[in-house]
Amino acid sequence: MKKKSVNAMEVARLAKVSQSTVSRVFTPGSNVSEKTKRKVLEVARELGYRPNALARGLIMNKTNIVGLAMRDIENPFYHEVLGKFTKGLRDRGYHVLFVYTENDEIQQEEITQFLEYSVEGVIVTDAYLSSKVVSQLHENNIPVILFNRYSKDIPCYSVSCDNYAAAQQIARYLHEQGYQNMAFITGRENTSTSQDRQRGFCDFLQGVGMAPIIEKGDFTYEKAYEATLRMLAREVRPDAIFGANDITALGALDAVKAKGLSVPDDIAIVGFDNIKMTSWPSHELTTWEQPVDEMIELTIDTLLNDMKMGSVEPASKLVSGQLIERRTTKKKI
Repeated sequence: MKKKSVNAMEVARLAKVSQSTVSRVFTPGSNVSEKTKRKVLEVARELGYRPNALARGLIMNKTNIVGLAMRDIENPFYHEVLGKFTKGLRDRGYHVLFVYTENDEIQQEEITQFLEYSVEGVIVTDAYLSSKVVSQLHENNIPVILFNRYSKDIPCYSVSCDNYAAAQQIARYLHEQGYQNMAFITGRENTSTSQDRQRGFCDFLQGVGMAPIIEKGDFTYEKAYEATLRMLAREVRPDAIFGANDITALGALDAVKAKGLSVPDDIAIVGFDNIKMTSWPSHELTTWEQPVDEMIELTIDTLLNDMKMGSVEPASKLVSGQLIERRTTKKKI
């Protein structure tokens, strides 16, 4: 026979406190005296009470749930990001409502989930968010923050790597290695991430009198592989390829190897992100390391501060990274 569950009302009655007090005891950071807290916890243990997070949220008008929207869950970078966000928020007493969006743009039914569960804030990684959706969330007092990208068209916070400066440094590094005919394989063209990496790379090279080759890659292995094969079929092929992310660079690496060419002697390859597989012996990919832990901490802190203090003028926050030099580029002479 199934054991009957104990509710907060029964705990409150035996502990001689209000039901809202019971809810506060089980809400991290709530203001409850130590004496009352001990009494409620003792009764809860005796009765075998386990709090219902959703019910507590209704009583306290505070769910301690943060929504997280993500599109590219197959990319190891975002797989790692999801785990780190979940742990970081849990350590601060928050639960994550994860929404996977199959489309480039977050759909209305996906936003409805955030509204139905009364999330207190929303983090969006690589999915596109329209100004209409942001307005809808703001109307429900739900702040929004973009991670690993920004948008000039929507009023919300963002935290990302300084992709423009990083791409400039990558171009400078390859130029100093002596490469003369460089190429960039793009990510999704509607993202600030890919746009800034392309702009930084091209601006530096054009400043030293070079015109880079640009191929579309969409941040995917398959598109990057095909793009690299097209470049290798040119009369003058590139001698260095910068992929908009590591998955792109790995697609380029395999295409070059499939054609029997040597990396880095014939063609150098650089990625972006420093996902774990880039250090594997079969890859040893030179890449730009994003400070993911710092970015996630800054994103969480910024969102929680907005949730507590109320909206102020949104700002874009940029962090630096560093070049990780491995076997897919030549050593500097």
